[in-house]
Amino acid sequence: MKNKILISVCLIAIILFACQKVPITGRKQMSLISESEMIGLSLTSYAEFLLKNPAVAETDANAKMVSRIGTNMQKAVEIFMAEKGLSSRLEGYQWEFHMVNENSVNAWCMPGGKVVVYSGLLPVTQTESGLACVMGHEIAHAVARHGNERMSQGLLIQFGGAALSLALSQKPQLTQDLFLQSYGLTSQLGMLKYSRTHESEADKMGLIFMAIAGYDPNEAITFWERMEKASGGKAPPEILSTHPSDANRIADITAFLPEAMKYYKKK
Repeated sequence: MKNKILISVCLIAIILFACQKVPITGRKQMSLISESEMIGLSLTSYAEFLLKNPAVAETDANAKMVSRIGTNMQKAVEIFMAEKGLSSRLEGYQWEFHMVNENSVNAWCMPGGKVVVYSGLLPVTQTESGLACVMGHEIAHAVARHGNERMSQGLLIQFGGAALSLALSQKPQLTQDLFLQSYGLTSQLGMLKYSRTHESEADKMGLIFMAIAGYDPNEAITFWERMEKASGGKAPPEILSTHPSDANRIADITAFLPEAMKYYKKK
């Protein structure tokens, strides 16, 4: 019994010590892993992904667009974080923006600023502002360290908060799976609450990033309306989804637009 109490006290101490705050929203989050370790894991996974899914050459018009928007978003993020005194959160970032030929309506950003857009997303984004909305959202996940938070939760459940190096040496495959899960490649019902919270935070942060980059945040409404039509009502109930329903997301974005528009300056 004493051992169990001691373990519980230690875990509580770890969680309290590891708390940080998310930029913009100020929500406290748990982070048991250094960002440099997360970036190290992402570099491996990113390289493996591009080996299997080669990036479209930047001579392609759409690939150029992805790179152009990405560069604008990068500058916006760096400006915002500098103004808030949070540039340290971007240490170790080596930004890259690529498009791959894949029909999935998807995009992601790993720690360190590694962004991939799937070609299947473009028919839905349609405009540069639409794509900026998605890329800002995915970049916001990385800047907010949502993957770190989700993986920290996984380490706490699987290993009792053990160091990442210990988890990698003892169960490397499970640890790698936790990393992939933290970026939405798998899902578990127990983490859905956190995932929906992360999605809403990324929406808000992404709106501000796209506004600073010179893209009208109002375009986010149009994009998510197109997403709602594209889904054809086939999305799972929100309680069983890691994302807010499109209708709820649009309502939340609409409510946040006045704040995002404070940052908007037309190019």
